[in-house]
Amino acid sequence: MLEKIYKYSIGDEKVVEKIINDENLHFNHMVFNKNEGLPEHFSNSNVYMTVIRGTLSIQLDEQDEHEYVKGDILNIPYNVKMNVGNKHDETLEIFVIKAPNPKDYV
Repeated sequence: MLEKIYKYSIGDEKVVEKIINDENLHFNHMVFNKNEGLPEHFSNSNVYMTVIRGTLSIQLDEQDEHEYVKGDILNIPYNVKMNVGNKHDETLEIFVIKAPNPKDYV
């Protein structure tokens, strides 16, 4: 078999999982229920966030908070302060791709 197969959690419970972490990129899967999210942090690579379901609430640097819905893809540059979470009743599910792999910025 030439291809590699990766699996991610399917469900509504909170999860932050690294699906792929190789020399090319990080590919992460995240699920957050209402009032859950990530701690404030700075992006450690070029980041792409894809909203799979729910509504993503995100504040970047000193901008006002914005919301994004299923089908939206955000591109967040390196070294940007981020507050990521779910403020809605519907479960939020996102894929987060970091490319290049953050270790390339060290």
